[in-house]
Amino acid sequence: MKCQKFPQRHARQVWQYLFKMIYDLSNEIQKQQAVTRFKYLLEKKKKIELKVKHPKRSISQNSYLHLILSAFGANFGYTLEETKQFIFKQEVNRETFYNGEKAGLVTVSEWRSTAELDSKEMTVCIDRFLDYSAKNGYLLPDPSNLVWIEQLEQEISNHKQFL
Repeated sequence: MKCQKFPQRHARQVWQYLFKMIYDLSNEIQKQQAVTRFKYLLEKKKKIELKVKHPKRSISQNSYLHLILSAFGANFGYTLEETKQFIFKQEVNRETFYNGEKAGLVTVSEWRSTAELDSKEMTVCIDRFLDYSAKNGYLLPDPSNLVWIEQLEQEISNHKQFL
């Protein structure tokens, strides 16, 4: 029996169908493709990783977060990393970032990365941090206050070696 050649367009569709790894389960076609792919992997007894794909945060949200963390740290004598790990995650947003403890030779606390948060979760965490900063006597700009944000950016860039 002779092997049938598929048109280039069809071959590309077959490849996308067989090897696509991110599926939008709100789309019925992609949902069925995901089920078929999962059944295929089960049948072949493959090792897989199944995880939820969160919407990415905007670059502007990340930039704003790092700006306010840097400004807070500079004001209170912390590095950016100390502010992010110990104040933003552990002190202000513990319920969002704390993942429990991992037992072993030594018990280790596990913390989520900010990269795992979607834009809504990050907005809540940033709002809590702004409140925390204000309660401690240091007001930070909200994202719409562009003049204040530009001033902070300039200050931070002038003192970057200390952060």
